[in-house]
Amino acid sequence: MLGFDIDKMLFTIHPEEHDNKKIIAILKKHPEVQFVSFVGIDIGGHDTDEKIPVALFMEDIGEMLTHGVQTDGSSVSLPGIAELNNAKVTIVPDLSVNWYVDYNYRNVDSDTNLPVGTLRIPSYLVHNDSYECGSRVILRDAINCFKKTLRDELKLHPYVFKYLTGAKNANDIDDILITSATELEFWVKTPDDKGDREQLFASQVLKEQYWKRTYGEVRTALEDTLKILDKYGFGVEMGHKEVGGVKAHMGTSGHYDHVMEQLEIDWKYADAIQAADNENQVKYVVRDIFTMHGLDVTFMAKPFPGVAGSGEHTHIGLSAKLKSGKIINLFSAKDMKKHFMSPIGFGALMGLLKNYEVVNPFVSATNDAFNRLKPGYEAPVCIVTSLGKSTLEPSRNRTVLAGLIRDSASSLATRFELRSPNVKSNTYLVIAASYMACLDGIKKVLEAEKTPEELEASISKKCGKKDFYLEKDREYRSENNIFTDYTQAERDKLFGRAPETVWENLQAFDEYPEKTKVLKEGGVIDDLTLKSYKEQVISQWKTELHDRIIPAHMNTIRGCVKLHDDSDPHAKLDKKTWEKIDALRREIGKNTEKYTCLLTEVKDALDRNDYKKASKLQIKTQEKISTLLDMYETYKKNIF
Repeated sequence: MLGFDIDKMLFTIHPEEHDNKKIIAILKKHPEVQFVSFVGIDIGGHDTDEKIPVALFMEDIGEMLTHGVQTDGSSVSLPGIAELNNAKVTIVPDLSVNWYVDYNYRNVDSDTNLPVGTLRIPSYLVHNDSYECGSRVILRDAINCFKKTLRDELKLHPYVFKYLTGAKNANDIDDILITSATELEFWVKTPDDKGDREQLFASQVLKEQYWKRTYGEVRTALEDTLKILDKYGFGVEMGHKEVGGVKAHMGTSGHYDHVMEQLEIDWKYADAIQAADNENQVKYVVRDIFTMHGLDVTFMAKPFPGVAGSGEHTHIGLSAKLKSGKIINLFSAKDMKKHFMSPIGFGALMGLLKNYEVVNPFVSATNDAFNRLKPGYEAPVCIVTSLGKSTLEPSRNRTVLAGLIRDSASSLATRFELRSPNVKSNTYLVIAASYMACLDGIKKVLEAEKTPEELEASISKKCGKKDFYLEKDREYRSENNIFTDYTQAERDKLFGRAPETVWENLQAFDEYPEKTKVLKEGGVIDDLTLKSYKEQVISQWKTELHDRIIPAHMNTIRGCVKLHDDSDPHAKLDKKTWEKIDALRREIGKNTEKYTCLLTEVKDALDRNDYKKASKLQIKTQEKISTLLDMYETYKKNIF
C-alpha cells in the first residue's frame, strides 16, 4: 500500500495556471516538488529529463518559460539536424498543455513525509534558435494543418452539411477538435522469472487470464496505479488482466512468486497532443508503482515468442465545437441507422487505408514491433477495415488494421481504432501521420462531393474495380476473419503484402512518393525531418540487430544442447532428431573454413551497409531460429 497521503500531493498544473505568479504560489505550497524538468521529444521519441532545482526555476521563471533551457545534439536524437559540430538545441516549454509532477516513490522527503517530485514540462525542441524539430513539433504542425485545411474544404464544399447534425454551414463552427486516445498493455513479472512458452500458450488458448481477478502484489500494484493515475485527472476507465499470463503461486513467505501476467489500463480521450503527453506520464507511473511492489514491467511489443504481444490501440476522432457551444462528431452520420458515417468519416478512413504504407514506418519502427505483427494473435498485418455487417450491428472485428467504432445510440462515440501500434510506438508521430493520411481522404471526398451511399460502395469495392480515389487492384473492407478466411496469397493480393522488417518498412517513403507527399502537406514533415527520421530508425535497427539480436540468437543456439545418451537402445529417434537439430544449429551460427553461417552473413551485410541483403537474411534467420526452437522443444519432451 502507498505509505503517504496522496491527497496532499501536487499532480497537475493546468494551462490556465501557467502564469508566473500562480506557478510560484503552487510550488511554494507543495515543497515535495523539488525539481523541474523541461521535456522535449526528439525524432526517435526519446524524452529529455534534466533536474533543475525548484528554487532556481522560481528565481529565473520568466526567462526559462520564455526562452527555455539549452542542451546539445549529443543529448537528443536528431540525426542530420543537431550534430556534434552544430549541436545547439533549446528546449522551449509548451504553455498550452497540462504539466505533470513525476514522483520518486522510493525517495520520501523527511520534512513532508511525501515522495520527492519533479515537475515535468512538455516542450518543443529548437535547433540553432530557428529550426523547430522533434516529435511534438510534428504533431503540433499536423494538428494546425489539419484544422486549417478542413475549415477551407468545408467552406468550399457546403454540400457535406446535409449529412451532419447540428451545423448548417462552416460559419456555425467555432473550433475543430482533434481527439485521440491510447491504451496501455504491458507484462509484469517477478524478477528473473522466465515464462514457459508452452504453459503461456495453453493459458492463452484456454482464456484462463483474460479479465480475471488479480491477486497479491499484482492486485495491489494495479489498484495503487489506478488511484495515482486518477489523481492526475486522466479519467481512468478501467484496469484489467489481458489475454496473456499464467497463474502465480503462493510462496512460503506469504507473497506470490512466479508472477507472469499481462495487464491493460484504459483512460479517457483528450486533444491529440495532450493524449500523447498523457501516455508518456502513464507509462512512468505504471513502471514506478509496479517496481515499488517488486515487479518487473516490460512495454515490449512481443516479450515472449508464441504468445500474445502488447498492442497500443490508438483511437482517432474528429469533432467540432459550434458557436452555440454544442459539440458534434464530424465522423458520425446524420442518420445513424441509414449510414455508417458522414462523408468526412468515410474520407478519413479511406485516406488512412490508402496512405497506410507511409504511416506504417512511424507505427512499426523496431524489430520488436515486427515480432508482434504475426497472423493469429489479434495483431493486424493487412491494410483493411471492417464497418459492420449492417449499421445496426457494429463491427468488433479484431483482425483488421483499422476498425470503425460506433454506437447508433450515441453519435459522439464514432471514431476509428488503429490496431497496429505497440506500446513503444512513437505516439506523437503515429497520430500526426494518421491525421495527415485522413486529411488526404477527406479532401478527395469533399472535392468529389460524394454521398455516404457512394462512399460505402467505394470502400467496399472488389479488387479490379476502378474508384475515384482508392486503388483499383486492392480491397479495403472485409467483415471476415482476416487470418482464417484468406490464404496468405489472397491477403497479399487483396490487401497488399505487409513488410517483414524495419528496413522493408522504411522503403515505403521511396516506393510511394505520392503518398509520402501527403505527409509533407503544409510543411508538416519536410525533407530534412524525414531524412533524420530514416537515419534514426535505420541506425537503431542496425545496432540492435548487430549487437543484441544476433548475440541473443547465439545464446539460443548454445542453449540447445544434446540431452540423450547414445548408448541407450531406445534413443534411436532422439539421435536422429538431434542430428537434424545440430545441423541446423551449425547452419545458423557456426563458421567453418568452407562455410559462413547465417548470423555472420547478417553481420557482414550490416557492416557493409548492404541493408537490403541484411533484411532478407534477417527474415531467413528468424525462420530458421523458429524452426530450431520447435524442433528442440519436441526433442526435449521425448527425453526421460
